Amino acid sequence: MRRRRLGSDSDDNGEINLTPMLDVIFIMLIFFIVTTSFIKESGVEIERPESSTAAPRPNAQVMVALTAEGAVWVDGEAVDAHRVGERVAALISGEGGVVIQADRASTTGLLVEVMDRLRQANVEDVAVATSRSGP
Repeated sequence: MRRRRLGSDSDDNGEINLTPMLDVIFIMLIFFIVTTSFIKESGVEIERPESSTAAPRPNAQVMVALTAEGAVWVDGEAVDAHRVGERVAALISGEGGVVIQADRASTTGLLVEVMDRLRQANVEDVAVATSRSGP
C-alpha cells in the first residue's frame, strides 16, 4: 500500500494573490477623487446673517468673504475691494456663480461696492449667503 503525504507534494503554498483586490481599491480611489466636487472657500471665518427664506446654491464656484473689519477675501487671499471683480472674473468659468459671504458686522456699503465691482467685470450670477433660521 502506498501512502500519500498530505500537503507536501502540492505546489500551492496557501498564499492569496492580492493584486486584483489592490486594483479594485485603486480604481475606487480614482473614482472618488474624480467625482468629488471642489468648492473654493473664502479663507476666513464669517458669521452670516440669518434668513427664513435661504436656499442652497449648488452652482457656486467662487466664494467672496467680507469680514467685519472691512477686508475682502477671495479664494483664501485678501484682495483689494477695487480689484475683486477682475480676480473673480478670472476664476469663474462657464455656468458658475459667485456667493458673497458678508459678516453680520460688515458694512452694507462694502457689500454694495463688491457687488458693483462684480457686475462691472460681467459677473452676473451673484448671491449673498445667509444662515437659515427657524421656519
